[in-house]
Amino acid sequence: MSGWLQRLTLVQPEERLVTLLSFLMAFLLMAAYLVLRPVRDAMASDWSDAELSLLWNLQLLLSTGLVALYSLAVSRWSLRRIVPGVYTLFSLSFLGFWQVSPLVADARLLEQAFYLWVAAFSLFNLSVFWSFMSHTFDAEQGRRLFAIIASGASAGAIVGPAIPALFASALGLDRLMLIAALGVLLVVPLILWLQRLGAGCPADSGPQQEAGAPQVNLNWWSGFRDVVSNPYLRAIGLFILLYVFVGSFVYFIQKNLLAEFSRVERTQILSSVSWLVNTATFACALLVTGRLVSHAGMVLTLACVPLVLVVGMAAIALAPLVVVLLVVDSLRRVGNYAITRPAREMLFSRVTADQRFKAKQVLDVAVYRGGDAASGSIFAMLSEGLGLALPAMALVGSGVAGLWSLVAVYLGRQYRQDHELPRETPDLQDHQAAAVAAHT
Repeated sequence: MSGWLQRLTLVQPEERLVTLLSFLMAFLLMAAYLVLRPVRDAMASDWSDAELSLLWNLQLLLSTGLVALYSLAVSRWSLRRIVPGVYTLFSLSFLGFWQVSPLVADARLLEQAFYLWVAAFSLFNLSVFWSFMSHTFDAEQGRRLFAIIASGASAGAIVGPAIPALFASALGLDRLMLIAALGVLLVVPLILWLQRLGAGCPADSGPQQEAGAPQVNLNWWSGFRDVVSNPYLRAIGLFILLYVFVGSFVYFIQKNLLAEFSRVERTQILSSVSWLVNTATFACALLVTGRLVSHAGMVLTLACVPLVLVVGMAAIALAPLVVVLLVVDSLRRVGNYAITRPAREMLFSRVTADQRFKAKQVLDVAVYRGGDAASGSIFAMLSEGLGLALPAMALVGSGVAGLWSLVAVYLGRQYRQDHELPRETPDLQDHQAAAVAAHT
């Protein structure tokens, strides 16, 4: 049995406990977030487009500030202290929301603060986790084990939204906050256990010791400079911006179409869709993504989801119904998690290590959140300022998806020049591992 398990999973006997604990960490973190996300998104339908746009601008400022604080903390202390501290802070904060929400007469401001804080949690959730994993396992172990560990996040993405989908009416939204807080809190003893086991990992691959905090590069602005000056990185930034714009248009249209339902009904609808999306993503990541990249190439891989959204947004314009919107949004999210996101991560193999470390953070955080803020403002201006109806807004989104597909083709061709040679295909296992880890 031991030999069969080792051949199937590539986990060595001495790595089983550490791998299992890491899998459970990923499972709990993703499940907790996806318990909170439908609760957060259900609140948005009670607010105007202008109010939600303002929150997205505040979200940009909050996320950028938190990233700066986190970077400063990493430069001063080791991950041995920072990682359990981050998750303890988030868990206690969600416990605080659970305690305070029944006591507040006018909950509007508290709900908007909760909305912003869940967005911040989504930024740090698995990002900090993977930083910790890179200090727990060496490079050789990571190639064998990270796909297995990442499948814990995919499993959590299936279980998490099922909880509010099935029990939102019985438990109430406040208790869902409590469940998520306890889920995040359970991660802390797993971290401490992993840190205690770390010194016994093969190849001396345990977490960094107290003196192991990374050094700060004095040229902290080089990532911003490279994004502006490098044409390839600018194209990736434009690709991310257009993706965010299309997603924001879908989100705002969804918010308005769901306004006629009660908050509990919205939570159940959104969590049910999230469960279906994450189940389909898990299957697609294992069975489709690697084969698509290997046989179709990066041009089609990057462009397929934008092209689907061109048609999907046009379908919403012709039939602005909740069921049509949910189908299009489900296709968008499955395509992003299983295809677009892992393919986008492969693009960074063409840049230098310095750009991969610094410029990538600028693109993933500043550009992404900036796209949120800009797209929310534009949607509010078009809908409430100019009075465009939902069908017209969907047509605008279809046009943006068309531009997105053109940028995808350009990036795919640039990547192919360096990486795709005739009759040679990328390693299938690496692409499958990247696809399973798409939620990160």
